[in-house]
Amino acid sequence: MSVRSMTGFARVRRVTEQGEIVISLKSVNHRGLDLHFHMPPEFDAVEHEVRAIVKGALARGHVQVHLSFAPAGASAAALNHDLFAAYLRAFRDAAAEFEIVGQPDLNAALNIPHMFVAAGEEEAGEAVCRAVLEMTGEAVAALNVFREREGAAISAELSERCRKLCALVARIEEIRAGAVQAFQKRLRERLAELLRGSIDPQRLAQEAAIMADRSDIAEELLRLRTHATQVQTMLDAESEVGKRLDFLLQEMNREANTILSKTGGLGDLGLTITDLALAAKSEIEKIREQSLNLE
Repeated sequence: MSVRSMTGFARVRRVTEQGEIVISLKSVNHRGLDLHFHMPPEFDAVEHEVRAIVKGALARGHVQVHLSFAPAGASAAALNHDLFAAYLRAFRDAAAEFEIVGQPDLNAALNIPHMFVAAGEEEAGEAVCRAVLEMTGEAVAALNVFREREGAAISAELSERCRKLCALVARIEEIRAGAVQAFQKRLRERLAELLRGSIDPQRLAQEAAIMADRSDIAEELLRLRTHATQVQTMLDAESEVGKRLDFLLQEMNREANTILSKTGGLGDLGLTITDLALAAKSEIEKIREQSLNLE
């Protein structure tokens, strides 16, 4: 399965002997799969089957499913006399009970759901329901083509940002190699402060180890490069990557923050590393923003 965006649209129209059927699907980002159906009441019996088809093809996204049906040879929508009469009775009973003077609002009444019905409206026939299920499958397939096209564009952008991120890491590694003396100088200064007073040799060794660990960013750079490679591997695998990318990018952001926290006190070299690390964080954030669009 190709990498997909969660944004897409598809519309399928078919004219049958029974009438015209139109199905449209629209999807946008969502943490899970959130389905919303807008179907005429005569199709209530097949909604669960339509739902199963959509769920079988999509993993994430807020999806709107719209179905319309215009029966062949049917007259224009007619007033639902029973519902309208019930509205009038309810209005007059309420007016009498609460002693309210007024007249029914015709516009409000005509906007009540199901106030208009097609002549002879009843539960959809088997042939129409079968056509609806077939068209749902076609619409979902078309929607996924749209989403895959969007996903390919996003994947290409993420790959380019991963390359930029790896280039920034390589540049920081070059600067770090030349900054070893600065790291050592800072360590000597800290140890000199400790040696001015009375200190246990074991404590001194511990402080030296802590300072060395806090001053070096080799491990963070290695993990950041590894994570960037993992992002590309996920994209190349062409599967559902959205949620997994989110977790990985959190780790990448932590590594960049750690690099920033370790570059203080190194003078101009430290400022250069800081600028590069901030640029890396910017790329990570841009990758994260785009990854939110992926299924």
